[in-house]
Amino acid sequence: MYSLAQKHFKRHDPKLYEFSLQFDIDNLEQSDDLFQDIVWTIIGQQLSGKAADTIFDRFKALFPKGHLTAERILKLKDSDIRACGISGAKMRAIRDLSQKVIAGDVNIEKLSSLSDAEVFDELVSVKGIGPWTAEMILMFSLGRPDIFSMGDLILRKEIMTLHGWKKSPSEKRLAEVFSRWSPYRTYAARILWRIADSRKKSPKK
Repeated sequence: MYSLAQKHFKRHDPKLYEFSLQFDIDNLEQSDDLFQDIVWTIIGQQLSGKAADTIFDRFKALFPKGHLTAERILKLKDSDIRACGISGAKMRAIRDLSQKVIAGDVNIEKLSSLSDAEVFDELVSVKGIGPWTAEMILMFSLGRPDIFSMGDLILRKEIMTLHGWKKSPSEKRLAEVFSRWSPYRTYAARILWRIADSRKKSPKK
């Protein structure tokens, strides 16, 4: 699908297309364990991927064979969860997710069959899951190709750099750009993140 996205960008946003040629980006796939992915995403809020993995591995070690379930999470002591390096707010979010999964308010099995908007609404009903977290789950856990995070500061900064804008653009101007990227906005976001990462790794002059 990435090749299709590149062809689309070549027609509708040549600047983004030129950058896309610098990166090999894997095609989107749906996770085979959505519940675990959602928990990882909650833990990973405002953390680097490496830090999130370290904390998540400690958390997984609390479960038989490292298999997370909502029922087992609710049986854990707060102190055991916090000892993994999970903040109080994230612990409460993980517990609320588990309670909603058991109650059927968040149906993990049916998420993949719901529309983007429906998935978003279910996820943000969980205390501690905001728009950004829901968007990351849609992108990386459910493999939805046309998601973009308006609240991601790195993405907003890279859009400005890409188009040479000196001032923060209006919502109307951003919407125009996003419409050109659709139906591959997730790939556009991934390219922008890769641009930001490559800039960090470049030697300073």
